[in-house]
Amino acid sequence: MNPSSPRLLDQVRSVCRIRHYSISTERAYVQWIKRFIYFYGKRHPAQLGASHVREYLSFLAEVRQVAASTQNQARCARLGTTRTC
Repeated sequence: MNPSSPRLLDQVRSVCRIRHYSISTERAYVQWIKRFIYFYGKRHPAQLGASHVREYLSFLAEVRQVAASTQNQARCARLGTTRTC
């Protein structure tokens, strides 16, 4: 990692602000990304692919039994920083 490049969550915050997301959305996205990272043993999301996202969303649905809207927010947090959700 380049020492002068911003850290991942700082990049997420920056993208959220550029896209004029509300501060509550920004905070929620940061928290979902943290949970995703911890779910995979603190691996960087750049090392994880679409199958990992699907597996995490399945975990949220089947084990945590979160609502579909919550799953969508988690998905958007992961994808929303790179493209439109």
